Amino acid sequence: MRCIENNFWKLFSCFLSVILILLLLVPAAGLANTSATNLPAIDIGALLPLWSVLPFVGILLSIALIPLFAPHFWEHHFPKVSAFWALVLAIPFLFFFKGIAFYEIVHIFIVDYIPFIILLWALFTVSGGIYIKGSFKGTPFINVVLLLIGTIMSSIIGTTGASMLMIRPILRSNAWRQHKVHTVVFFIFLVSNIGGVLTPLGDPPLFLGFLHGVPFFWTLRILPQMVFASVFLLVLYFILDSHYYKKESKTAVPDSAPEPLKIEGAYNFIFLAGIIGGVLFSGMVKLGEINILGIHQSLENLIKDATLIVMGSLSLIFTKPEVRQGNEFSWAPILEVAYLFAGIFMTIIPALAILRAGENGALSWLIKSINTPAQYFWASGSLSSFLDNAPTYLTFFNSAIGKFYPGIPEASAVTRLIVEKIPYLAAISAGSVFMGANTYIGNAPNFMVKAIAEDAGVKMPSFLGYMFKYSIPILVVLFIIITLVFF
Repeated sequence: MRCIENNFWKLFSCFLSVILILLLLVPAAGLANTSATNLPAIDIGALLPLWSVLPFVGILLSIALIPLFAPHFWEHHFPKVSAFWALVLAIPFLFFFKGIAFYEIVHIFIVDYIPFIILLWALFTVSGGIYIKGSFKGTPFINVVLLLIGTIMSSIIGTTGASMLMIRPILRSNAWRQHKVHTVVFFIFLVSNIGGVLTPLGDPPLFLGFLHGVPFFWTLRILPQMVFASVFLLVLYFILDSHYYKKESKTAVPDSAPEPLKIEGAYNFIFLAGIIGGVLFSGMVKLGEINILGIHQSLENLIKDATLIVMGSLSLIFTKPEVRQGNEFSWAPILEVAYLFAGIFMTIIPALAILRAGENGALSWLIKSINTPAQYFWASGSLSSFLDNAPTYLTFFNSAIGKFYPGIPEASAVTRLIVEKIPYLAAISAGSVFMGANTYIGNAPNFMVKAIAEDAGVKMPSFLGYMFKYSIPILVVLFIIITLVFF
């Protein structure tokens, strides 16, 4: 195996070297006669060729294939792989675009990545201090109840908060079982994604819509689609889990007396409320902006980030170590997310820029071909499966405004959109949130749940294994039915 991994790494290194040389030597289309003085006025999304997304494709393929073919190497060197692909993008990007490239890189890290990691860290830290103690047998009925509770909580405390709060109890309740991978997968489907579609607190795309004028409770209009998807998956899960439950060894079934339900570290719910309050504050209050390295960042967002750091720090200070030990708390999952998403956020810059360019970018054929709610549902969903679902939502949100209300100020256009074009906005919202469950990278909680499950000894499927064994045969079929029924 070690020999295979060494040969794999040699081939992989050669491939990376070729890609790096090509990206360094081949200039971006249309930039040969562009001077540095007018770079700030350039819409880079209109100039970037489609092959500029190769580093992003590279990091996705690395996440998908290296753990499969060289697991030992990936376990010890995945931060280096993430850093490599980030440099593959950053070096030629800075060389050709200079100041505007520096701006784009700093912008995505200050405005998107750092707040993203702060939010995940705070929710991960606080929820890790809440220990739901008690004996659960891990029967199909108990598992369905836990999944249902987590699904409902996702729209209240967010998919990340609900995932971090509920994944450990469901792992403990099924620790005695041999067949439990499917339980974690359905947990990702329901709790980490679909359950978060009802409020702007549930998932980042909906929060962006809230910031752009969509009323807080407008997303409750997606309740029928959410209920339909949740019931479909819960019924399917119950049938599947009942089948596997019959195969479990009877000697492995816990025979001790049930331990009463008890919550330790319940004061962390206060810190969780503080996190929710900080997020709501940033969306409802306008305090002006400050300049950070040329990037305009709002004061309310900085206050939100500071609030989240304080809440997480208070949790670390006041939570007893034995509570986190009961949760088998480890920093490994959040570190894995931080390392990999640093590379993803860096390499995603060309893809997002091309999408923002709309009909002027290399994906103009895609933007022009989207006209019906069903097409918006699948376009926003398909891209959200592999790209960050928040900017993908915003891209199609703006595309719909431009298509139906050209030349009208955003505030007025949104006011009309939420009344006159309900199926379109519902399709964009549902697609962006629901289809984040199609891959491990579709939504940040997916990766965190996978990492926590693996840390607990669950052998999760590979990136491609997850797609071909679970998301494509189950979710794609579900989304086709939702399209026919609702869009």
